[in-house]
Amino acid sequence: MLRQGRVTPAQRRALETLFPRYGIGFKSEFLDPVAVFGRKAPLVLEIGSGMGEGTAEIARAHPATDFIAIEVHGPGVGSLLNRIEAEKLTNLRVLRHDAAEVLEHMIQDAALAGIHLFFPDPWPKKRHHKRRLVQPAFAALAARKLAPGGYLHAATDWPDYAAHMLAVFSAEPLLQNTAEDYAPQPAMRPQTKFERRGVKLGHAVRDLLFQRRT
Repeated sequence: MLRQGRVTPAQRRALETLFPRYGIGFKSEFLDPVAVFGRKAPLVLEIGSGMGEGTAEIARAHPATDFIAIEVHGPGVGSLLNRIEAEKLTNLRVLRHDAAEVLEHMIQDAALAGIHLFFPDPWPKKRHHKRRLVQPAFAALAARKLAPGGYLHAATDWPDYAAHMLAVFSAEPLLQNTAEDYAPQPAMRPQTKFERRGVKLGHAVRDLLFQRRT
């Protein structure tokens, strides 16, 4: 489901004028990263890039890697498009569609060097837990799209969701935990404004770092 929200004039202009340049439209056919980025490089998919602050920072710090950010929230897409334009980030593109459908229909098996899943919607009410993205079927799909040795890095500040993700990813045969349970925050994941606000409220952030078995 596409989520619109309150879009600022700058974000609206970005959606109208910059998406054709930096956006990728959904198609039920496999994506050719070389055609998108003009080179062959490791490809990382970020699911739920939010307002794009951390996404742009990671792309800027890793110019040898190409990144595709998936986000359905209109203001977030517009904000990230503006960051790409302002910082001239040639290794970052945006795709506005459901993440599971993108993985299934646009990403070839074993094509990804990594998947980022930072602070997905926790759906905190118990009756809504079935809406959480991380379920066994998603874990199997994500693992299949990772190249052998590729990584899946997730983070959340909701303890019960962290425990749920740990259990689901640990049960997926193609994935192997790189830590005993939760991992130290990898240096490549910057702390976003959202995360800093949560930390100030006393929310403990948990990182999970799994690797596709070779």
